Amino acid sequence: MIVLIVFFTLFKPKDPKISINAVQLPTFLFSNNTVNFTFAQYVSVNNPNRDVFTHFHSSLELVYSGNQVGFMFIPAGTIESGRTQFMSAMFSVQSFPLNSSTPMMTLNSFIGDGDSNSGLRSEHTFEMELKMKMAGRVKILKFFTHHVETEASCRVAVSANDGSVLGFHF
Repeated sequence: MIVLIVFFTLFKPKDPKISINAVQLPTFLFSNNTVNFTFAQYVSVNNPNRDVFTHFHSSLELVYSGNQVGFMFIPAGTIESGRTQFMSAMFSVQSFPLNSSTPMMTLNSFIGDGDSNSGLRSEHTFEMELKMKMAGRVKILKFFTHHVETEASCRVAVSANDGSVLGFHF
């Protein structure tokens, strides 16, 4: 019995860890209070388990003002034990109107600095939320399987003037 407790303590499945490394908008067009752009993100997914992580049913969602403006399924794959897999995703976002009732935002208020009188100001700055979900399974000694899920989300501040990413915050 003690052997089983020690065994499952050492080989207990853990959820993979997602880190969002970069967000870019390679193409961007702002016209008549409507934006249209290509979205690109670069992430790393770390598998802390002692066996391979097989992922499936994974997705990336882009949300603006409570509405989904972009979505992409992440192809199934595997991440070896103790390894980090680097992934990139790029997709076109259909044009959508910017919410005119959204107040002007400063970069410091976005980061949570609290000082709203300093920081970068932009007449047309908007914020989106990025949500990435990964689901899959980890095998323990090639016999037991355990379902694991992980997700990451971050807020992205974008200048509507030129499409530059002003910052992103987890």
